[in-house]
Amino acid sequence: MGGWRLGRAQFYLVSKERQEVSTKAERESHLARPKIRFTNPWGCAPSTFDLQFFESTTFWSTTYFAMSGINCSCPSLRLSQCGQDGTWQTSQAYPESFSPHYGNPSITPDAQICLIFASANKIRTCQRCRTTFTQTFQMPEKWWSTSYKTSNGYFGCETTRQAGVVTGFNTWAYFEIKHVRANLTYDWIKLNIFTRWVASTNQTILFLFDPALSIQELILQSLSNSPPSHSQSRIPFWPYSHAFEIIANLEEAAVWAIRNQVRAIEKETNPAIARRPDYRRMHDIARHAIHVNENLDVSVQNIETILTHYALYMISKREESYLGADEDIRNQLEFFRGYIANLRQRSSSNEKRLQNEIQLAFNTVAQANAETSVEIGRAAQIDSSAMKTIAFVTLTFLPPTFISSIFSMSFFQCGDNGWGMSNKFWIYWAVAVPTTIATVLIWQYWYKLVPSFHHKPMVVPRSKERV
Repeated sequence: MGGWRLGRAQFYLVSKERQEVSTKAERESHLARPKIRFTNPWGCAPSTFDLQFFESTTFWSTTYFAMSGINCSCPSLRLSQCGQDGTWQTSQAYPESFSPHYGNPSITPDAQICLIFASANKIRTCQRCRTTFTQTFQMPEKWWSTSYKTSNGYFGCETTRQAGVVTGFNTWAYFEIKHVRANLTYDWIKLNIFTRWVASTNQTILFLFDPALSIQELILQSLSNSPPSHSQSRIPFWPYSHAFEIIANLEEAAVWAIRNQVRAIEKETNPAIARRPDYRRMHDIARHAIHVNENLDVSVQNIETILTHYALYMISKREESYLGADEDIRNQLEFFRGYIANLRQRSSSNEKRLQNEIQLAFNTVAQANAETSVEIGRAAQIDSSAMKTIAFVTLTFLPPTFISSIFSMSFFQCGDNGWGMSNKFWIYWAVAVPTTIATVLIWQYWYKLVPSFHHKPMVVPRSKERV
């Protein structure tokens, strides 16, 4: 039980679990009952309430009320509507105002196109708003799942019926475009689209979830400059001819952003930079190029899926006349399929050119290292010749030096009485011979005695990985 204060009166809202208005008589009785209209203190849109009971809609085990958002913090939505005269009107709306039971619905019956910008990330976490969208626009419940949110792209559609009679046609699609800046920072541009075509009025309701402000203006400009004809508005797939015009431009900008990065590497002729290339930057560009290729592949796949479903839909309507509008829409979709497929070829060329530059950088560095090794070898050869000369001179003077050193020791005496040698001369040999042998042995087994000192593993510092 919850309460809202209206003036000095206190009204309590009581819900009954799984209460349903199922029969036509009950619904007519409910609509005839007096209602009160007021604005709640949270600043949400005004709501209409039945003073006798509140009609609730059951989904799974939760009861949903078609009223203003109690405990709902979802922001207002931007709503743009185009009437029969082609005039656009923009306003703010709340999710509950789309319900058919709302006293003053936001979507006017005479609007030919209704464009709604909403936040799927907010609505996904609000059970009340989710149910309003799901039930009012017949959105599939699976559309709100995490797998759809984290997907890299998709397209789906379904025909909605009531008592066997077609009431509308829904489509949903998702596209991603990665735009890379000159400093290799990037943005993910996402187009999350849901459309509902109402069969009775040929009214098209187009949702764009979480679009950037620039995307909102682009789609409004596209619809304002070339609104659909009356015949085209009878075909639920017509919004995608406008959507793909924007997607194609965004994809082209993404491809050219990668091309500019690759071209800057190709034009670099400074030998100092060529000998020390920035491999980290090159591989970052390659990573972005792979993402752009993936986005293009998904876009082409989505267009082909749309064309397949479009053909199946038009087969079911082959007895109706669209005055060539069906062919116009198909031609536009075919054009964008070829256009984006050709962009994919250019993007593939960018990736191959980048791989060629990376391979060239490796070869250039390897060649520079080889030249350095040759120079080192030549220097070592010169040093070797010098060392040979030094060794020859050393060997020439070493025997006389050794002999003079021996005879200059105090063990030998030279006087008037002749030469004399000390009887302690053996001490010299007793010390010199073991010391020499020990030195040779230590030098021979030095690397085996202290292996960790001479064979330390070389640790190459790694740069911080970029996100």
